[in-house]
Amino acid sequence: MEDSNLGETLKPYLSAVRVPKPGDKVFKDECLLSFDTPESETGLYVCLNTFLGYGEDYVEHHVNKTGNKIFLHLRKIKKLLPQEKSELEPEKKITRLAIGIEGGFPMESTTKFEYEEKHSIAIFPGPNKIQLPHPNLPVQLENSIQGILAATSAGYLEELSALESTWDGENRLVSKFAENLHQLHNGVKVPPQGWQCTKCDKTENLWLNLSDGTILCGRKFFDGTGGNNHALEHYEATGYPLAVKLGTISGDGKADVYSYAEDDMVEDPYLKQHLAHFGINMDGMKKTDKSMAELEIDLNQRVGEWASIQETGKSLVPLFGPGYTGLANLGNSCYLNSVIQVLFTVPSFQERFFNDRGAIISAADTNAFQDFNVQMSKLAAGILSGRYSLPIAGVENQHQQGIKPSMFKSLVGKGHPEFSTKRQQDAVEFLLHMINITERNMRVHPKPSTSPVESFKFQVEERLQCLASGQVRYTRRPEYHLPVPVPLETASNTEEVRMFNEQKKAAMAAGQPFKSDDVVRPKVTLQSCFEALIRPEEVQNFYSSAINAKTTALKTTKLATFPDYLWIQLRKFSLAEDWTPVKLDVAVEIPLVIDLSFMKADGKQTNEVLMSEEITAQLASNITDEPAVDSAVVESLTEMGFPLVACKRAAILTHGAGLEAATQWIMEHMDDPDFLTPPINSLSGTFKADEEGVAMLQSMGFSRSQCVKALQNTDNNVERAADWIFSHPDEINSDDCAPAPPATSASALSEPTFIDGPPVYELVAFISHMGTSTSVGHYVCHIKRDGRWVIYNDEKVAVSENPPFELGYLYLYRRSP
Repeated sequence: MEDSNLGETLKPYLSAVRVPKPGDKVFKDECLLSFDTPESETGLYVCLNTFLGYGEDYVEHHVNKTGNKIFLHLRKIKKLLPQEKSELEPEKKITRLAIGIEGGFPMESTTKFEYEEKHSIAIFPGPNKIQLPHPNLPVQLENSIQGILAATSAGYLEELSALESTWDGENRLVSKFAENLHQLHNGVKVPPQGWQCTKCDKTENLWLNLSDGTILCGRKFFDGTGGNNHALEHYEATGYPLAVKLGTISGDGKADVYSYAEDDMVEDPYLKQHLAHFGINMDGMKKTDKSMAELEIDLNQRVGEWASIQETGKSLVPLFGPGYTGLANLGNSCYLNSVIQVLFTVPSFQERFFNDRGAIISAADTNAFQDFNVQMSKLAAGILSGRYSLPIAGVENQHQQGIKPSMFKSLVGKGHPEFSTKRQQDAVEFLLHMINITERNMRVHPKPSTSPVESFKFQVEERLQCLASGQVRYTRRPEYHLPVPVPLETASNTEEVRMFNEQKKAAMAAGQPFKSDDVVRPKVTLQSCFEALIRPEEVQNFYSSAINAKTTALKTTKLATFPDYLWIQLRKFSLAEDWTPVKLDVAVEIPLVIDLSFMKADGKQTNEVLMSEEITAQLASNITDEPAVDSAVVESLTEMGFPLVACKRAAILTHGAGLEAATQWIMEHMDDPDFLTPPINSLSGTFKADEEGVAMLQSMGFSRSQCVKALQNTDNNVERAADWIFSHPDEINSDDCAPAPPATSASALSEPTFIDGPPVYELVAFISHMGTSTSVGHYVCHIKRDGRWVIYNDEKVAVSENPPFELGYLYLYRRSP
């Protein structure tokens, strides 16, 4: 463009040009509607008015929506740098339970690049471009461009905390007991060597209590190794909170310190003086024992789970193209990556968010980064189009870069006490969270098509039989996944497991390394897991309305309907007696085809007598005010996917002990017959509805009385109130809640419907977990696509040579044609 015409060319657009101010979000790393970046061939266009970034395919959309026509075009050209000699050295040993830090697992390839930047001003339609830098730009325009280039991008701000809290088993907080730790003046002096547990003969995994100097053994590990829990028992008897692991103390100030009171590894800034109290000179100490992180790494390598699940040692052939797009790990996002990859293999999700993408994008506005439909559609297109599934240019035998689901993760985690953090999470909990927000989005923004999560929904029938009277009670509830127990007592190789464990124990007792090419795990069949689920179990202290007293009942659980797609979770995780998370190391035989006809619920039989429900009316006459509950705990529990009624019961019956105690209560009482029975409620009390919440709900077409009732049952939480309305059609349509015209359509408030069909299924995907608990470790998924099994390990996508079916955690079965 000629300089003489520059002023005239730019003049019509300058009034729209803004300079970024503190607090303005500048989206200069990635398109709001696609995964185009400045590194894409066509670059990224940043609006000089809104600072929103768009790929070339979506700039016209923004122009038409806003009228803004002037953009900063960012283009980065990536050039491969030759590897230096140091980068060609053998792979380093993993020494830290971490990803992306020194000594930890590498987050990405060591291949290095340099970038050439070519920026310009772009005016639409056209675009007409002015190459930068340019000496004759108007001051306002120059300041806007420099402000955008200098600004911290919105995407970087979201990702920064993820990179700072990259999965690290050694990332610890300072203990609140450290500064004022009480230490006894009991004359104890700890020798520099020759340590042994004061209560047993253990000479490894020893912990020095920093209050009284007692040396005791640590906890027993899930594989049977470790200590005898004497250090923990000492804390329970004395209340002395801090202990340091002997052998991990080094002169550089590092050591493993555990706080029993805080139930976590911690930092003790005063460790040097605490050790000096017992005669230990920290400056002269050398590390002689493995840290807890190193022990867990060894443990994982010993059991072979990591290698098996990731198919380590095999030359996996990378795959590229539609459906083979990897998802980059943002730091502890492997749980999200695995669940999302599997969800977008389901036709109902593809139809809703990929096939309907045109309509979704047409409706998108400048708040697209906060729109669930838009971000799901963006993710679907990123994964399924194949546009970003390309080998890295100039690099041999390399996987793709994958796409970064940063914007999506920020949106779906917003406001959630766990998914908004950068900590590792349980894939099952995230799946249920995704199902919940997808369903909620469909209710608020209904479409002609049904909700995509309907493919997973099925009905569970529970039959309770009073053993005193023989009378029965049937209840049915909707579910979206089927958790099944893993009955170790049915293992087919009990003797082999016993011998393996004895050999390992003997070797470790002798101080000899124990090596085995093949770890011996208990072998259980999936069929035995199903049988354990539907086996009748006794329920003690069951209140039977048939005899108007407590008695014993038999509970039987079966499936009333069978969905098109069935999620099956193996319940491998639980809490030990000392509240530490444990994982069963078990191999479950997984058939590729299953027939669940034996689990079909029969319903009431002609010769059965139903229990009277008069007790309900009797209880209603004795209603008193509901005890105060911690709304934060209730909200956290509901967002994990638990029913509101059960969450309130948990908060009340744990007497305000906090989220952890309430979660444990739910885990222990999920099978109770009164699990979903409302606590003594507040119908007799006075309730004041939040007027803003009432207005928001009324805007959806509900009457004021309906809105007030919904808010009353959800503690004035508008989001949960909307869900409550749709899930309680009978209550919301009662006489005292007659809907005001125009009312929500009858179909929206009708009884829930369930897809049903033949109960024969074939395996199409599974998610595996590596590590000792859901709070640490790594997830990958395997998906059957185009007739072959494919492994998705974050950004790496490859043909699976030996899918580890028996080591999965969450399986997806599809109804057989």
